[in-house]
Amino acid sequence: MLDLNATDEQLDSPMIFCSARKGVASYSPEEEGTDLRPLFETILEYIPAPQQDLEAPYQMLVSSIDYNDYVGRIAIGRIERGVIRQNQEIVLCNALKPDMAEKAKAVSLYVFDGLSRVPVQEAQAGDIIALSGIGDVTIGDTICAAEQVEALPFVEISAPTMEMTFSVNDSPFAGREGKFVTSRNLRDRLFRETLKDVSLRVSETDSTDSFNVAGRGEMHLSILIETMRREGYEFQVSPPRVLNKTIDGVLCEPFERVVIDVPEDCVGSVIEKMGVRKGELAEMTPMGSRTRLIFTIPSRGLFGYRNEFLSDTRGEGIMASIFDSYQPFKGEVRRRNTGSLIAFETGDAVAYGIFNVQDRGAMFIGPGVKVYGGMIVGVCPKAEDIVVNVCKKKQLTNTRAAGSDEALRLVPPRSMSLEQCLEFLADDELLEVTPESLRMRKRILDHSLRMKVLKGGKKI
Repeated sequence: MLDLNATDEQLDSPMIFCSARKGVASYSPEEEGTDLRPLFETILEYIPAPQQDLEAPYQMLVSSIDYNDYVGRIAIGRIERGVIRQNQEIVLCNALKPDMAEKAKAVSLYVFDGLSRVPVQEAQAGDIIALSGIGDVTIGDTICAAEQVEALPFVEISAPTMEMTFSVNDSPFAGREGKFVTSRNLRDRLFRETLKDVSLRVSETDSTDSFNVAGRGEMHLSILIETMRREGYEFQVSPPRVLNKTIDGVLCEPFERVVIDVPEDCVGSVIEKMGVRKGELAEMTPMGSRTRLIFTIPSRGLFGYRNEFLSDTRGEGIMASIFDSYQPFKGEVRRRNTGSLIAFETGDAVAYGIFNVQDRGAMFIGPGVKVYGGMIVGVCPKAEDIVVNVCKKKQLTNTRAAGSDEALRLVPPRSMSLEQCLEFLADDELLEVTPESLRMRKRILDHSLRMKVLKGGKKI
């Protein structure tokens, strides 16, 4: 708490000793509790209950949106005042749209019980409810009683700043692991997501098999990708790219405001890496044994840096970012200083083949993994791609000496998460996403064709 620059008020707060894994809490570190009752009792004692006005006309700010094929959009929020009843006449308004006043009816009401929704006839101030009956409701709208229409203030949702291309999987392993694999499945799922995610934009491309999906950042889009793969969808995505704007005739790009807390001995490394990525240091504040750094940096400058940041700070660094503004284009930012190890042929990776390749870089796969030509199987420390044969087997001979076969010592492969894969991708690479696997690959799988395109200077 001291290292995080806690205030006197925060240090004087009550202390409860809890174990989330065991589900117990106690007032003293010397005793072990039996349940979480001490935590709940402390919350009731120190945190005042909210003041509710049940007599005032109903009012609720919509903070989230869900969608159902039967009732359409569902507004979710906490009731600010009053009571609402099923089939009550309501009015939809918005603080940013003074002329907006749409009449509707509360068709159905639900309150939340854990992860489930329970239908109710009425709800009162303080309840978090889900309400259906308004066709075009969105986040930031206010739902009021008809007798008193008064919109609650809300910050306007910013436009997307990052875009990726979602396309049908066309790799040699396409259709083996997914349940929904066609362009029709992909299109319906993406456009259905826009009904409950108001900050997502989906647009069609010249190809019927690919769609441009724009969101508020890498995490926003990676959550959508992970959700779809868990639902059984199989597709492939391109590296993320920022959405530039032309303002007053000047090409501008989105900038992020990044707040970083790191140990003192890591400050120099962080400042150096952020400077290479066109970041500008705005503020540096010592906080005990740690230092807080605030940067403004192009959004594309953060691509691929989070994992590098954790390595430079030995896992002790904390980094958070938020959209700042559009500023003039800062020039070229190099995303990667490494190349890829690319599989030469289709087959099963074997220990002998991996053993002969692992000296060239870190591997992403182990023995027994199915690969195909053009699939990325590792990272090369040099800034160039290398084609390797991880399916190569040791040839048998007629004469076998007792000591001729040495034990093959394989370095454990690097396990890549979805976010790490998206950060790793180069401009000429794609990520194949299935319910069971994440495979990085080149856009052009054929090695000879890929070399012809590169030598010809064409953009892949």
